[in-house]
Amino acid sequence: MSRHHEGLTGRGRARTAASDEDVLATLREIVGAEHVLVDEARVEPYASDAVKEKFPPEAVLLPQTADEVAAIIKLANERGFPVTARGGGVGYTGGAVPIEGGVVIGTDRMNRIRTIQADDLYVITEPGVTTYALQQAVEAVGLFYPPDPASYKTSFIGGNIAENAGGIRSAKYGVTKHYVLGLEVVIPTGEIIRTGGLTSKNVVGFDLTGLICGSEGMLGIITEATLRLLPLPEATRTVRATFRTMTEACACVPRFNRARVMPVAIEVLDRNAIAAVETEFAFGFGQDAGALLLVSVDGHASEVERDALIIESVVREGGGFDVMRSESREEEERLWDVRRAISPALKKFGTMKFNEDVVVPRSRVPELVARVEEIGRRHDTFVVNFGHAGDGNIHVNFMCDRDDTEAMRRARAAVRDTFALSVELGGTISGEHGIGYVKAPYLDMALGAATIDAMKLIKRALDPNGILNPGKMFV
Repeated sequence: MSRHHEGLTGRGRARTAASDEDVLATLREIVGAEHVLVDEARVEPYASDAVKEKFPPEAVLLPQTADEVAAIIKLANERGFPVTARGGGVGYTGGAVPIEGGVVIGTDRMNRIRTIQADDLYVITEPGVTTYALQQAVEAVGLFYPPDPASYKTSFIGGNIAENAGGIRSAKYGVTKHYVLGLEVVIPTGEIIRTGGLTSKNVVGFDLTGLICGSEGMLGIITEATLRLLPLPEATRTVRATFRTMTEACACVPRFNRARVMPVAIEVLDRNAIAAVETEFAFGFGQDAGALLLVSVDGHASEVERDALIIESVVREGGGFDVMRSESREEEERLWDVRRAISPALKKFGTMKFNEDVVVPRSRVPELVARVEEIGRRHDTFVVNFGHAGDGNIHVNFMCDRDDTEAMRRARAAVRDTFALSVELGGTISGEHGIGYVKAPYLDMALGAATIDAMKLIKRALDPNGILNPGKMFV
């Protein structure tokens, strides 16, 4: 039943299996029999995330209210079985998979947008709403929710908050935590608390909203979120350019600021990423394309046209060629097709993708990419780099075949070296994917012992019985 502590909680107390009939009977009373899944076929989709490593839960529960979630958590404390919360299940670090068994609480049925307040610029939503559905709903009334992880069509708002998700628009707008005004949370002992509120200014008490945001489901289960909105930008434009080197492409980034332009997105692809999409989809890139830069601006229409022209001028002066500037939304979508094509293009290079989201000061991105390429050569592992040049968050992808034990070993060694490099360059080991169980062995590369001990103290204080999402982050 358990990967690490079979039959025991994190505090050494004997566990009751969540699959015991009396436990299941009580769970059926809490959420309704039809919302307690135990059949293998129905449980299986909740056993893994994007990592594809399976840890089947003993049961999947689909509550609809905070009171139901609280009742489940109180029973878990009473009977000693672990609970793991799950949103869309699209994470890359295993944060939402039950590696120690027990039950999964799926937020699938908690999928209502409760209110959109245009005058006060906020939305109140349940955690099971997808990021895309929320964006569509607020845009329909002229408002804007900026966070946009790549999985926005399938990721849930609750998971975005738990992982502090980012995305391509973070260069201008920041990440999820910058838009969370308040939360309703069931803490690990089963009490329902409210943090923050409806206002952008609030310094009453500790910042528990900030504590929950990015806590990876270890300190509470989010049952409602109040999110800050912005007016919807009137227009957007994108400029795409190729460069001979990553150094040339990334050198343009600070020049945008000096030209008094704040791009909403600055995405970069390295030579291997370009080659991969060209081989698979034939975009027409030449052999001299060593890097590709995608830069978007948004705002009032006249301002956007001016900024797009400035961006175009900057990239040309910086060595960019084959420069394209969108004149319509349709053209803009076509320019972004190359970025969307990367993930499907990489499938031909291996059945296993180690997708790491390291982040460094953006001036160090060229050095990061050059040295990661050397790491790939040293470990005889194909590597592709792309990502968010605007905030220094680069997705380093080491490719190999899952059934090749030696290739997997080399890829893992390359990952460790990449993490060490990122810290050396003044960055860290995760910009938006989190730690989960996948990166837990590397946590001490990024944080000191005293910092980790302080985090463990917080976990023990809120979760004295080790019930919520055990086996994550700390090893």
